[in-house]
Amino acid sequence: MRARWPVALATLAALWAAGACGVQRGPGEPDSGLAPSPVKAYDVNPLARDKVKDGGTLRWGLTDFPAQWNRNHVDGDSTAVKVVTDALMPRTFRSDERGRLTLDTDYVTNARITATSPRQVITYSINPKAKWSDGRPITWTDFAAQWKAMSGRDRDYRVDSTIAYENIQSVARGASDREVVVTFAQPFNEWQSLFTPLYPSTTDATAAAFNADWINRIPVTAGPFRVENLDVKGRTVTLSRNPAWWGNRAKLDTIVFRTVRPDQMVHAFTKGDVDVFEVGPSPDDYARVREAWDAVIRQAAGTQYRQLTLNGESPVLADARVREAVAAALDRRGLMQVDLKGLGWPTVTLDNHFLMNSQYGYHANAGEIGRYDPKLAGRLLDQAGWKLSGKTRVKNGKPLTLRFVVPDGIVMSGVEADVARQMLDRVGVRVDVRKVSFDDFFGKHLIPGDFDITAFAYPSTPFPVSSAFDIYADGENGGRGDDIEWYSNIGRSGSKQIDDAMYRAGSTLDPDKVPGLLNDADRLVWKKVNVLPLYQCPQGVAVRSALTNIGANGFFDLRYEDIGYAS
Repeated sequence: MRARWPVALATLAALWAAGACGVQRGPGEPDSGLAPSPVKAYDVNPLARDKVKDGGTLRWGLTDFPAQWNRNHVDGDSTAVKVVTDALMPRTFRSDERGRLTLDTDYVTNARITATSPRQVITYSINPKAKWSDGRPITWTDFAAQWKAMSGRDRDYRVDSTIAYENIQSVARGASDREVVVTFAQPFNEWQSLFTPLYPSTTDATAAAFNADWINRIPVTAGPFRVENLDVKGRTVTLSRNPAWWGNRAKLDTIVFRTVRPDQMVHAFTKGDVDVFEVGPSPDDYARVREAWDAVIRQAAGTQYRQLTLNGESPVLADARVREAVAAALDRRGLMQVDLKGLGWPTVTLDNHFLMNSQYGYHANAGEIGRYDPKLAGRLLDQAGWKLSGKTRVKNGKPLTLRFVVPDGIVMSGVEADVARQMLDRVGVRVDVRKVSFDDFFGKHLIPGDFDITAFAYPSTPFPVSSAFDIYADGENGGRGDDIEWYSNIGRSGSKQIDDAMYRAGSTLDPDKVPGLLNDADRLVWKKVNVLPLYQCPQGVAVRSALTNIGANGFFDLRYEDIGYAS
């Protein structure tokens, strides 16, 4: 993904206020200034450490066994790598269930803005007890090496993303080896995303080490668990309690990550071979799990959202009135009910492009555009010159037909397309559902703009501007005549006003202003009608009922040392 927004902040950030990172708050702890989430934000059976048994083994089911275990590498960007390495690798901040950030003091005891002029400067204080599994202390050199590897300056490093790192001017030693001074070339207010996870300088020292040293191995760690065995043939990773860990002692003796085919996972769980796994949106799987011995499904709002994308450059949808008509003709709540039937999840539509229902600062901004109104759809199509001729609308002798492109083999996408086709047919719009190869879906259809409508899920993070900017950023002239480069903006429509609003949201350091500025940007995005959010995807996790501090965690970063069995 091409990251463009941080560089542009330099033109709009006029004033930076120095300050700390926010108050410490426990998961689920009430906040008098926080509106309640309209959906359950997390479901992990939280329990105080003194009520969790010491000892035991947890068998964690994964559907993928990666070869690359460097999470900062482009091939290491997978759920399986994150789930395993979250027990092993350092981080600077962690998120609560509402997407609010606090320091992870096991690794960093302080992190603050120490200068704003002439450059933004962040100073980190590393926990003096923090060390790698090879005995070396964690120091400023680890931060500096990761910046150099992730900056994008050396293309031999096959990095997953350069976001934020490309805006750093220098990483230097502070008053000691345990103090890190990071100076930005351009201001960046979501700097808390940096250095999570942190890899050792030995990994980042050369491109060869970065690319190859973590293939089929996890050589160096620094967490509450350590690697006992990585069995490539058996497709398992076994972790054991780290006796050299300086934080709270891990409750579990062992975690065994076991790879199981997706269609065999429920069977493995009911047999007792797996104690926890993420259940997909399948009512049949939910029912089978609930019938199993000592089983429960923990369910909460996840970190993805389902949406429909309308191509603003397609011949028909280039007219904003037609896009608005399509939005009005689609019953988003009805589509959600079809998608999530049998899962026991409330029908709450997502009315924001930047913030999820469960996230701090969420506000419903859909307004008229998000309202199901077939009569309005008809009026808008009339205004755009598409008149009914029989059951189909026609303009200049051509019928109004939209190509709904979906990946073959993904049942949910096919069902959504069929239901949308029926809804649009009622207002005189034909829909041609085109199923394409899953491998070609993005590369040959969505990115080149060879579609009218499509459906898929976008990820979301506690860093809303960084996550969403490129999805909604205006196109750039690629230097080839009238060709516009849209990068990650699949909807292929944007504006300078939207860009400026996103820049403003990303440039303030006043946390009280961020939600309002994000919602200002969101209202402008709704008017473009290029992405039509449907709902925040629920996360369902099957677990043994006695397990605690684990389950559907949503934005909440699990503390692996607290996971265990209730006393």
